Amino acid sequence: VQLVESGGGSVQPGGSLKLSCAVSTVGYVTVYLGWFRQAPGKEREGIAMIDRDGTTRYAAFLKGRFTISKDHVENILHLQIHSLKPEDTAMYYCAASHWPLNLGRPEAVDYWGKGTLVTISS
Repeated sequence: VQLVESGGGSVQPGGSLKLSCAVSTVGYVTVYLGWFRQAPGKEREGIAMIDRDGTTRYAAFLKGRFTISKDHVENILHLQIHSLKPEDTAMYYCAASHWPLNLGRPEAVDYWGKGTLVTISS
């Protein structure tokens, strides 16, 4: 499984970003997908995940500003973020596992992308 993130950048507070993760697998392999982030000096934390049936789950602290989705044709995972705040500054990682992701257990993730940096600054 290979995961390649894109879409990060520097944005002013209140702006929006759409992150993407191109998912590649060898053979007929299905995985559970999600997004995590890690701010400077902090532990990696789960943001959102999407089950193979399309069910989505979000971390409770996000308060509706994040939307996870998947383009099944192109096999790309997206994360739309609105009303960005300085505290959203972090490296955002695409994650995949052969079992349902637990947003509270990044150590259980099987595959990670290299991340895409999001910086919120005025």
